[in-house]
Amino acid sequence: MSELDIDCPAVHKTIVKFIRDFLAAAGFERGVLGLSGGLDSTVVAFLSAEALGPDNVMALILPYKTTRPACIQDAGAVAQQLGIRTQTIDITPQIDAYFEQFPDADRLRRGNKMARERMAIIYDHAKAWQALVIGTGNRTEALLGYTTLWGDMGCDLNPLGNLYKTQVRQLAQHIGVPEHIIHKPPTAGLWPGQTDEGELGVTYADADQVLYRLIDLQLTPEQTATTGFNSATVDKILKMIQHSEHKRHLPPAAQVDAPA
Repeated sequence: MSELDIDCPAVHKTIVKFIRDFLAAAGFERGVLGLSGGLDSTVVAFLSAEALGPDNVMALILPYKTTRPACIQDAGAVAQQLGIRTQTIDITPQIDAYFEQFPDADRLRRGNKMARERMAIIYDHAKAWQALVIGTGNRTEALLGYTTLWGDMGCDLNPLGNLYKTQVRQLAQHIGVPEHIIHKPPTAGLWPGQTDEGELGVTYADADQVLYRLIDLQLTPEQTATTGFNSATVDKILKMIQHSEHKRHLPPAAQVDAPA
């Protein structure tokens, strides 16, 4: 048994109740989410459909021209399995039109623009459908800063926000997410061949264990390195946490004195 093992039935019940109660308290009945065909968004789709009822959930599939067809197919199959509403919108025209003006933009700029374009579309449809935006991010991504401000981080509620990636996998197994989605290499689909772990330079399994020691157990980097992880990996993860701190807070405002 791992220290990251969760009580899946209890977590399942808690998150379903959280989604249902949050929307009800805000005066909404419907939720909209982006569905990529990956693990996190699929789990959120399953939980949202259970919490709100399939007719009250809309999944937007938002591919770019380099998105793998298998991901689009997986997203569509999940939506069909759950009986939730879905719409596919190709973001290629607006992304390419923008970068025609900036042909030297690197792939990170392009990836961030795609993430923000997707979230703008999701919020537009949420407004049109009188719904809230349900996020699909997890705790690992948030702590590592592997997110785009005002892109995939944008949401009204984040059901998986306190679960590490390995814990999301456990929950996915429990609620019956298709096995091939659980085990496919995680990717944001930002460019051909892109994978999360390849870009991060560390596996989610290792990252979660190191994060758990640094954040939950509050071990020092030196103590963490004595538990089976080399110093370079620990230092890399620690720097990612530190450099992304600003992403985990609302923008600060200057403190000014009130007029006399």
